Amino acid sequence: MKKIGLLSDTHGYLDERILHHLRGCDEIWHAGDFGTADVAGQLAIVAPLRGVYGNIDGRDVRLSQPLVQAFEIEGLKVLMTHIGGYPGHYAPAARPLLAREQPGLFITGHSHILKVMPDPRLHLLHLNPGAAGRQGFHKVRTLLRFEVANGKVQQLQVVELGPK
Repeated sequence: MKKIGLLSDTHGYLDERILHHLRGCDEIWHAGDFGTADVAGQLAIVAPLRGVYGNIDGRDVRLSQPLVQAFEIEGLKVLMTHIGGYPGHYAPAARPLLAREQPGLFITGHSHILKVMPDPRLHLLHLNPGAAGRQGFHKVRTLLRFEVANGKVQQLQVVELGPK
């Protein structure tokens, strides 16, 4: 069993409240738009980091984070990319990735809208943690915490970090 902290769209902003909720995680996953490589560095101090770069990320972040992550953890195949859409509305670039990887968990960021949606057609769970940063139209900053065990997401929690 692995405890995961999932966030996205920090846009260069990381505060003690975010770090508090990520402590105790076995891994931290960031679904893009870090804003600065410093954010990635600070997160990696708390727990091992897996991330993808987003559309606002510059060269510094793109040198350390890929566009797409595909991996398996605790029997669950995971696919993560920043701009991927959601069930019924997948981004054109995500469709061939989903067909090739056939993940059980598809993670995206970008929209700043928290979503937890099953896709019965593709037999996967889609997660978008919303936005943990201050930039964007969202009103409340959010992240997700959950456990992965026996090929499944369990104990999923939405963490509200307060107003932006």
